[in-house]
Amino acid sequence: MFPKAHFRAIRAEFGDDVDVVTVRHDGEVVASVMNYYFRDQVLPFYGGGISAARELAANDFMYWEVMRRAVERGCRVFDFGRSKVDTGSYSFKKHWGFEPQPLSYEYHLVRATQMPDLNPNNPKYRVFINAWKRLPIGVSRLIGPWLAKGLA
Repeated sequence: MFPKAHFRAIRAEFGDDVDVVTVRHDGEVVASVMNYYFRDQVLPFYGGGISAARELAANDFMYWEVMRRAVERGCRVFDFGRSKVDTGSYSFKKHWGFEPQPLSYEYHLVRATQMPDLNPNNPKYRVFINAWKRLPIGVSRLIGPWLAKGLA
């Protein structure tokens, strides 16, 4: 979704404090994640995989490898990042044995009277999410960077 220049800029800015772990099957990339290192922590941030990654357990292997490399670097904390309750990523992290820690946020509502429900499980977004998943890769690469402006 983000242009390659975005990731090149991250690598240029953070140098050795960022790396990428990629899992291949029969020579083809099936999953990959970009990780940030700070003090004794690792934060896997940009990650994804193709549909075959699930049946190959590529994501499990990938995160195990991230943890293994982080330990080699002296990291003691693996920050699996935020997930909304009852989403796929939340369940994946719980499966690994991570205990959720609630996070507090403060918002300033300019014109709204209540917080918007930005959860990917919100039925309002289901059609858009499913449509995005079915887009040809060329179309998603073309419009993804435009849609993603301001997200990172």
